[in-house]
Amino acid sequence: MEEYQAVPLHPLDQRAQAQMDALLAREGIQRDGNLSYSAAIYDDDMNMIAAGSLFENTLRCLAVDSRHRGEGLMATLVSHLIQVQMERGNTHLFLYTKEESAPFFVPLGFTEIARVRGRVVFMENHRNGFARYLHSLAPYAGNSPGAALVMNANPFTFGHAYLLDRAARENERVVLFVLSEDRSLVPYKDRLAMVKAAAAPYNNVSIVSSGSYVISSATFPSYFLKDAELITKTHAELDATLFTQIARALHITRRYVGEEPFSQTTRLYNEVLGRVLPESGIELVVVPRAEQAGEAISASHVRQLIHDGHIDAIKPLVPKTTYSYLTGEHGEEAVRRIKAAAEVIHH
Repeated sequence: MEEYQAVPLHPLDQRAQAQMDALLAREGIQRDGNLSYSAAIYDDDMNMIAAGSLFENTLRCLAVDSRHRGEGLMATLVSHLIQVQMERGNTHLFLYTKEESAPFFVPLGFTEIARVRGRVVFMENHRNGFARYLHSLAPYAGNSPGAALVMNANPFTFGHAYLLDRAARENERVVLFVLSEDRSLVPYKDRLAMVKAAAAPYNNVSIVSSGSYVISSATFPSYFLKDAELITKTHAELDATLFTQIARALHITRRYVGEEPFSQTTRLYNEVLGRVLPESGIELVVVPRAEQAGEAISASHVRQLIHDGHIDAIKPLVPKTTYSYLTGEHGEEAVRRIKAAAEVIHH
């Protein structure tokens, strides 16, 4: 058997990038929109026969030419990508793969966390990683049933505040997860600070960072799913599968979400949660959106106003803490990102 080595691909090497796209397409995979590093394996004639990529602490777009399977290329490729991750300081790694491909990654040190039958398997390189995460939530568990919220708060609006208030008034205790993946226009530390400020008046609300087991739409990979609706449904089903275990650890029996009048993607996501969560004894409470001047308040609209240079117009839509942040020194970077973004609306 030939000795193969994985080599980095330069992002500006158009020939190599085209070869990778062609290989992925042959294996039924489309390039993911979030990639920070790619590597490939070539045969003696410089034909690309395997490729894989990274994004943050995940391995993505892994493919081996079907004519070269059984030659150990996936092991070589994954070993190279893991080494790069270790050099970057990322030791806890995740990957998403097709159900039929999952067995290939078990000998490479990956363990299944959850799956959506026939579509996706979510894996990590720590055998007991998810169990340890659930154990870390113990301080937020209670003896009585509680409720949960999941927020990105990009940025935090009166809509988020309304949802939080509703959950806090209707439940003895609430656990509010803030998505910690730093892929939003407003940085995570600032989103977290806004949420904490809003939750301060409530003595029954705990703020928890989501970690890697509450998956945002920004980082859920879709490269092996062709249809946009199927991507959303798969993301929602995987989220629900993981959340049921999180809810069990926290004695959570309700999850609150905002009604979605604008985004077809989020509306479909909520529909899937509403079907899957009750199967595990978790009620999904869909709360009508808070309104201002007869229009539903949304973070997308707030971002659009900032993007278009109308930051003063957001004042009726956000709490004082959010407005002070976005118009002050600490929010300058977030405002710059929003103004420079090509797209600020979540569809």
